[in-house]
Amino acid sequence: MSAGAAEPRSRADSVYDAVKQDILDYRLAPGDRFTETEVAERLLVSRTPVREALFRLQREGYLEVRHRNGWLVRPLDFETLDHFYDLRLVLEQTAVERLCALPDASAALEALADIWLARQPCRDGAQVARLDEHFHLDLVRAAGNPEIARVHREATERIRIVRRLDFTLAGRVEKTYEEHGAILLAILAGDARRALGLLRAHIADSQAEVRKITLHRLYSRRTAA
Repeated sequence: MSAGAAEPRSRADSVYDAVKQDILDYRLAPGDRFTETEVAERLLVSRTPVREALFRLQREGYLEVRHRNGWLVRPLDFETLDHFYDLRLVLEQTAVERLCALPDASAALEALADIWLARQPCRDGAQVARLDEHFHLDLVRAAGNPEIARVHREATERIRIVRRLDFTLAGRVEKTYEEHGAILLAILAGDARRALGLLRAHIADSQAEVRKITLHRLYSRRTAA
């Protein structure tokens, strides 16, 4: 493929990354409307890569197209988000049960243990948000079923827009390390009952916090506007 043929795709990827980050950071909040022209002017690109990027985000569920009024950031549907949380929990419980049944799960969980049982944990909220996402992804991946891991990754992607807000409050970083560490220690001990109970409590607590933070964030943004 020539450099000229690759350039539009590269620009579309850049636009996709920029707009998606705006959505995840609530610079484009649920319910906001915008046009392709506005995005093109802001990012200094033509409308062609913008259109390609926006349709990609539409397919992923972030945007809705309004043919006369441009584009709309999809309003949050907490019922649908709850369904993805439920799916993710089922898959993670399956993974935990399999890991607890292993004769020695320490090899499969070595990388996670190095992070979440560390003596000097990370304190940066944004970084811990990324580490938290990988904790859940890697926990399922370590159980050794690629298809379950694929479905879990897709469910994780769908809740990312609200999930990362859990680390904007003081105390959530420390609590995340505490809860993840306890889950890992229970798995390493082969105690499936305790590990599953800790996992369910961790996800339920995080889900409740995220909903409160999300509603507060949206209210504050609209009040300021």
